Amino acid sequence: MRPRPIPPGPGQESVWDYPRPPRLERVARRVRIVLGGVTIVDTGEALRVVETSHPPVYYVPRSAFAGAQLVDGERTTVCEYKGRASYVTLAAGGRTAHDAAWTYVEPASPYAALAGHLAVYPGRVDACFLSEERVRPQGGDFYGGWVTDDVVGPFKGDPGTWGW
Repeated sequence: MRPRPIPPGPGQESVWDYPRPPRLERVARRVRIVLGGVTIVDTGEALRVVETSHPPVYYVPRSAFAGAQLVDGERTTVCEYKGRASYVTLAAGGRTAHDAAWTYVEPASPYAALAGHLAVYPGRVDACFLSEERVRPQGGDFYGGWVTDDVVGPFKGDPGTWGW
């Protein structure tokens, strides 16, 4: 079944207007991530990747993780555009979130700026915030998009979207 894009309202973006292959953008918005009741990221230095049918994925510098232990894992996956992703376990405030983040150690050249940055699954930590808005996780257990009020779908990952 072909998806029917939701028309964006004022100040909104449709994920169906995002490109494929994905586009990498600098972001001026504040990103906060909380785990175990501890704010482990609070930065205005972020990148986002936008791709057709997906809510944006936000990447923050590894150096922005304060008060958290980062443990590089053995799990890897491959993105046809960005390259090999390696997963990272996060721990803070007595809570451990296994494979809650991923990074591209050696990203493909169009995405070279992602080196040294991590993306976090919003559903695997206590909370993620973009500016002051609490982010909702992208559906499914594979994708790590950040759903906010300024992005409309439908989104890949929700039930019935596997074949898109």
